[in-house]
Amino acid sequence: MLGLLSARQAGLDDPLRLRRAESTRRVLSLKLNPDRDVERIHGNGINAIDIDAAEGRYMLSGGADGVIVIYDLENHSGKQQYTCKAVRTVGRSSRHVHRFSVESVQWYPYDTGMFVSSSFDKTMKVWDTETLKPAEVFEFEGNVYSHHLSPIARKHSLIAVGTKNPKIQLCDLKSGSRIHVLQGHRAEVLSVRWSPRYEYILATASADSKVNVWDVRRASGSLFTLDQHNGEKSKASSQAVNTAHNGRVNGLCFTSDGLFLLTTGTDDRMRLWNSANGENTLVNYGKVCNESRKRLQFTVSRGCSPEFVFVPCGSSVAVYALHTGKLVTMLRGHYNNVDCCEFHPDYQEVYSGGKDGNLLAWVPVVRTADVEEESNGINKGAASLPAGNPAFQDNWSSDED
Repeated sequence: MLGLLSARQAGLDDPLRLRRAESTRRVLSLKLNPDRDVERIHGNGINAIDIDAAEGRYMLSGGADGVIVIYDLENHSGKQQYTCKAVRTVGRSSRHVHRFSVESVQWYPYDTGMFVSSSFDKTMKVWDTETLKPAEVFEFEGNVYSHHLSPIARKHSLIAVGTKNPKIQLCDLKSGSRIHVLQGHRAEVLSVRWSPRYEYILATASADSKVNVWDVRRASGSLFTLDQHNGEKSKASSQAVNTAHNGRVNGLCFTSDGLFLLTTGTDDRMRLWNSANGENTLVNYGKVCNESRKRLQFTVSRGCSPEFVFVPCGSSVAVYALHTGKLVTMLRGHYNNVDCCEFHPDYQEVYSGGKDGNLLAWVPVVRTADVEEESNGINKGAASLPAGNPAFQDNWSSDED
């Protein structure tokens, strides 16, 4: 790290290298934060969370009780120990609340004035954050498992929706209507994700073991269907159709650059695909426990080298190296199964929610102890200095700024 600092100071190195190195160090030191609590509002499990991309300050959560909560993640107390307060809540007393479990929540990508939620009450609602009233309500024939707005779209305002019906619905925010249907799956669609690289590319995962990649401008079928065997069927396999997993596919996540797509299935496997041609990269992550019958929300780091995957695994969050499949660590703290996790790219933090109704914050540990030990070895007089002495604080990488 000192070498990178010196090279950066002398103008001999790209500043992005220093940033990636520090981001990677912080991710590798993630621990459950004993000083930060998230106010408990949900009476039951938490199915989905989302952190706004505009400010990185507000977090949405959707629960099995139908309640939606907006949290302020900033520390306004000025103290080391603090609680992230719920600033707005769509509670059971609201006449606009979802009647059944909320399965997906997402901020509007460009500001926090609007967010979208979908539920097992067969509706998707577009909310005005200021009034906490739905500006638009889309009704469907079956339970809604997942929805997603494109994080980069400028030429369209489509929301992709996966429901109990095998047909994927495309809803237009501008017109307030369903404008298109994508047909290709044979069972309920459990997860949908827009590419962060191309605004018209959409990936969908279904209980029929298939993952389809679409260009929504095309009236015909999908661009391709992911095949775990890369076209080379094993002798034991007699399947006539391409499958991504040997079970329900309930999780999708693109890498931040959109070049790769990750999928999870109830066959306890996670796979990494080339999103351009659908090739299975054959990275072996080992057994990734997955008993969920619904959508599983997992996430990938941003700005690290290498990148990391955070995926719920029982009551823990498993952290894998993206391209090698190596299990880096297990984040343990929940008392029941974890259903969702989200990465905060500004501070390299991870938030997770589970069936225990808790939202936990996993934050990087600043290595003041290492500095003290080294200083004590050189100069014993340093031991008499207070632990909070600025000389031993890694201020330049503080996440409290």
